Amino acid sequence: MGNIALIPARGGSKRIPGKNIRNFLGKPIIAYSIEAAIKSNCFDRVIVSTDCPKIKKVALAAGADVPFDRPATISDDYATTNDVIKHAINWLKKNNISIDLLCCIYATAPFIRETDIKSGLDLLSKNANADFVLSVTSFSFPIQRAIKISEGRIEMFSPEYLLTRSQDLEEAYHDAGQFYWGRPNAFLADVPFFSKASIPVILPRHLVQDIDTEEDWIRAERLYKANLQ
Repeated sequence: MGNIALIPARGGSKRIPGKNIRNFLGKPIIAYSIEAAIKSNCFDRVIVSTDCPKIKKVALAAGADVPFDRPATISDDYATTNDVIKHAINWLKKNNISIDLLCCIYATAPFIRETDIKSGLDLLSKNANADFVLSVTSFSFPIQRAIKISEGRIEMFSPEYLLTRSQDLEEAYHDAGQFYWGRPNAFLADVPFFSKASIPVILPRHLVQDIDTEEDWIRAERLYKANLQ
């Protein structure tokens, strides 16, 4: 049995063209994820699932395996991460490659640390009744005080919390978008990540930045530089 890292990286990014191999402070952004996975020493193989020859070339140069081409049916805008994970698991099984645990790592996660990957493995190994371990971080503002704009006017989503002190509100968390450790059978059964089946690895907010737009990219580079100081 072995542990597998799987990095999904399709070639058709619309909002940031070529996002998965775009230069991020000196090297392709996917290289950060590949290098962290290798340095963690948690995996027998670090695999990149891609439909793009350019991404394949960059991934191989960074030290990953690209043993198959991702089918076009799971490479469009509607394919889910779990579709890609299930395809990889089934490919591995078909090729008689045993899997103990699989960790899905996002290609655009330059803040990912090998220590956090190790923590995830440790938690899942010690908790047989859990299916997943995933990275999360806290919201910087109480979600109970969130507002919406309707017809140019402000409304609270939860007006019952208008007069509640911030320190009395329950802290809320969101997916940090870095990694998901899981048991192969749970991935194949579509067990939800955001459920009692999952255990969190809580990351500090200064090590989390979703990258979906050009503004996100600029912010991520500035935040990364700040963390180096």
